[in-house]
Amino acid sequence: MKPIRKAVFTVAGLGTRFLPATKAMPKEMLPVLDRPLIQHVVDEAREAGIQHFIFVTGRNKGVIEDHFDRQFELEHTLIERQRHADLEALARDLPVPGTASFTRQQLPLGLGHAVWCARELVGNEPFALLLPDVLVQHNPGCLKQMIEAGRGVERANIIAVEEMPRERIHLYGVVGVGERRGKLFSITEMVEKPAAEKAPSNLIISGRYILQPEIFDILASEKRGAGGEIQLTDAMIAANIAYALASEEIGPAVRAELEQLLGKS
Repeated sequence: MKPIRKAVFTVAGLGTRFLPATKAMPKEMLPVLDRPLIQHVVDEAREAGIQHFIFVTGRNKGVIEDHFDRQFELEHTLIERQRHADLEALARDLPVPGTASFTRQQLPLGLGHAVWCARELVGNEPFALLLPDVLVQHNPGCLKQMIEAGRGVERANIIAVEEMPRERIHLYGVVGVGERRGKLFSITEMVEKPAAEKAPSNLIISGRYILQPEIFDILASEKRGAGGEIQLTDAMIAANIAYALASEEIGPAVRAELEQLLGKS
């Protein structure tokens, strides 16, 4: 797998699940211990070797951009008060100049559309996608583990999953488990919020992805799905089928299986 240099953070949501706390403050800026939620997720990406941080924002999210910029009045006050430790901590959290980019998702058309809005900034290379309202507390971080697990795997879309009790399965996207390869396994299906008795496993999609750039072409032509939104999982299924058909190793078997299924329908 090619090096993963860029990460996309989708921060355009309205945060309606967290009202009234998010009436005037983006949910991504809600504090978790001593720093906002978005800073924890950016720290995870930085630990994984990410060099370019791409934020897909919306209206009233300017405070996120301000957070990743210098504030000279604050710095001046800290210098006057000789709070050097605080100054150093603020400097550590800032991206290197020129490595943070911001683009707008003007319409609330879902996660798939938000990812598509970052296409020009990502370009033609694989990238990471981190959902900032999901914190994964682990050492090493989740994204770093994904990148390590994906070494030697060509042009793969990789999703982090976690186990979930069956009684809560209906709240999440759930994957079907196929052939295993080290810490990875192939995904046979992705089902959005299935009933517990119909779920293909107890493994849910947990908000961390490594995606190939071809996903943008699929998202561009994707029709709106549940809730009138462009669904990322729908596009990933299409991408996985396309890659499988192009594979010399498994392509013929996949084609035969698809033809059989289409014949039955």
